Amino acid sequence: MGYHSKPNTFVEHVTVKVKDLERSLHFYQEVIGFNILEQTKTTAELTADGKTSLLTVEELDNPAPKQGRATGLYHYALLLPRRSDLADIVHHFVEKGIQIGSSDHLVSESLYLADPDGNGIEIYADRHPSKWKWNNGQVAMAVDPLNFQDLLAEKKKGETWKGLPAGTIMGHIHLHVSDLQETKEFYTKGLDFEVVSQLGGQALFISTGDYHHHLGLNTWMGAGAPAPEANSTGLKFFTLRLPDADARERVIADVEKTGAEVSEENGTFVTSDPSGNRIHLVI
Repeated sequence: MGYHSKPNTFVEHVTVKVKDLERSLHFYQEVIGFNILEQTKTTAELTADGKTSLLTVEELDNPAPKQGRATGLYHYALLLPRRSDLADIVHHFVEKGIQIGSSDHLVSESLYLADPDGNGIEIYADRHPSKWKWNNGQVAMAVDPLNFQDLLAEKKKGETWKGLPAGTIMGHIHLHVSDLQETKEFYTKGLDFEVVSQLGGQALFISTGDYHHHLGLNTWMGAGAPAPEANSTGLKFFTLRLPDADARERVIADVEKTGAEVSEENGTFVTSDPSGNRIHLVI
């Protein structure tokens, strides 16, 4: 529906740090349904369509456990193309005995779990945008129980689990941050996102192009939470896809006006939000 394509800015890719690459690849292939696109001794690019890397898994040297009460990844979210795909993966999880959380967010239906290192994962399917309810630029979202009986009625009969469908994309990312107002200014004034939903003073959801959210931001780890240690498992960086070179040039200038730095590393422009979450800016 165009929410993850030009002229919007959106999350395209996520890189996470793990303790044991082999353990992680078993999970991501057998449980989540990714395929390996490319692999080295310490990294693997994971794909749903055999062409596009959605997730990079990187094994740490001398890793530390994922820190509690720190900023960083709450979850990244894989968006499935159809509701029936969500029904299929529920059935797959049941067959494998995988414990999951779930929620009906009104705009979408979601499943939640974590990889072996505690990296949070959401797998979801959007409701049609005509079903989203907007009021003064704010979209209605909730945390209602998921109606599994209704969802599983969508399951395609006679088909076996074949992994993530080719149309799967990175739908959004949700981050723990230390200061919600400071973070809001960075993403809205620096990166041109708009606030589309807010949960009191603890969480907000931002997007471009009237999507329900490309990023979620929360202070649920506590206001003033520190950034994790460099050798902690968790988020390494995420990639934002900008529409074109002019948009990136404008964003870089705006980000620097917020007081953040932008550097060029191996041809990629890199910045960090006020909580230390690293962002690659690509076109």
